[in-house]
Amino acid sequence: MDQVILVGYFVSLSILFVFGLHGFVMIFYHRKYGYNNPVPKKVFDEEPMVTIQLPLYNEMYVIERLINAVCEIEYPKDKMEIQVLDDSTDETTAIVAKIVEQKKLQGFDISHIRRGTREGYKAGALKEGMKIAKGEYIAIFDADFIPNKEFLKKTLSFFNDDKVGMVQTRWEHLNGDYSIITKAQALALDGHFVIEQSVRNKSGFFINFNGTGGIWRKSCIEEAGNWHADTLTEDLDLSYRAQLMGWRFVFLKDFTSPAELPSEINALKSQQFRWTKGAVETAKKILPLVWKSDVPLRVKLQATFHLTNNLVFPFILLAAILNVPLIFVKNSGSHEAYFAVMSIFVLAFISSFLFYLYSQKDIRADWRKKIVLFPLFMAGSMGLSVNNSRAVFEGLMNRKSEFVRTPKFKQESENDSWVGNKYLNRKLDFSVIVEAILAVYCFIGVLSSIYFLELTSIPFQLLFFLGFSFIAYTSIKHAYSK
Repeated sequence: MDQVILVGYFVSLSILFVFGLHGFVMIFYHRKYGYNNPVPKKVFDEEPMVTIQLPLYNEMYVIERLINAVCEIEYPKDKMEIQVLDDSTDETTAIVAKIVEQKKLQGFDISHIRRGTREGYKAGALKEGMKIAKGEYIAIFDADFIPNKEFLKKTLSFFNDDKVGMVQTRWEHLNGDYSIITKAQALALDGHFVIEQSVRNKSGFFINFNGTGGIWRKSCIEEAGNWHADTLTEDLDLSYRAQLMGWRFVFLKDFTSPAELPSEINALKSQQFRWTKGAVETAKKILPLVWKSDVPLRVKLQATFHLTNNLVFPFILLAAILNVPLIFVKNSGSHEAYFAVMSIFVLAFISSFLFYLYSQKDIRADWRKKIVLFPLFMAGSMGLSVNNSRAVFEGLMNRKSEFVRTPKFKQESENDSWVGNKYLNRKLDFSVIVEAILAVYCFIGVLSSIYFLELTSIPFQLLFFLGFSFIAYTSIKHAYSK
């Protein structure tokens, strides 16, 4: 049994080690290309026709805010078409109809498009709107976004390069300081946008459209095969298909699109589940095409890391489970060499810390206050490993599921609350029970580490305990909030 535990733990940490060390690679490219910001060739001689698509499903709290913000974008009204792609089944439809009529009277070219079905979910709605879109360029905003007034002026200028197929802006956070949950998300997303997206783009690697806050050349979407609904991350799927055909993407780190982060834990878990499962589905679909293509080997390797990084979650979960018996194995006194070698795995933790440190220093004046949240972010990632591991396994086993959209609560200040929101998920699935059991289990690991004076293992045991206990407790608390 000792050998099984040791081998299993070594395998899990080895996988986490490989993905963790990739942070050093990103930091290397960040330092090498960090100041090579994209520059447009020139502005258009005449403003092109643009279609702005607003896909939504039951967004009664935020849809008016979104449409108002889109109508404030600085661009000629006769060159801007707005499509409200409404698949809603509640009061949202009536709210949209009223706003659309008001905006038409103000001279906006805005249409309320109803399909009468959710077939294909978001991908299906976007594809349906594409059929009648007037624009040469297609901008997309989800319901939780408030686009900047200069969005079209800042992004369209890059399309003077005929090879550019998409321009993505960095997400900013309307409620990033609302709670521990949103603060941890903000740290995670800043790492993705400031380092991953920016570095990959500047280094010539593939990046992805993030589903919103970006604008496409319509012909790029069509040439790449249009939107597909066979994965939960239609944005990631189309991004890779387009880039494999030779289209180039541009990421704007210094121009942002503000958005609302999920502040209710079950909404966050739903979002994380969809992103994780969709990424695994896309990896299965796209990676064979990547490796069959004639793109450089370094691009293929980076694409592989990009598309498979969610595979870490089952190994985080396995490490959590094996952490406790490992304490007893270590104190049996017969595996000193093994544990001496294992100390090298701390490099992965250092790599991850530096990755997020650089992302905060690059955009935040108060980065010192932000980076102290790193242990909480790590604990949260550990706590979400049950939820996200299930997503990984479902993706690997081709188990299809509904596109569950993340509920929005219109939180713009600390005084805004999601309590009483009709879109709250009141159902608790079995994963919450597993998280609660693992919290108790990992607490035993904390006590065991203290008993055996395993001081170096206490911090990691604590992170697992805090992660599982916080996710389980908050899931129950939020589900029954009134």
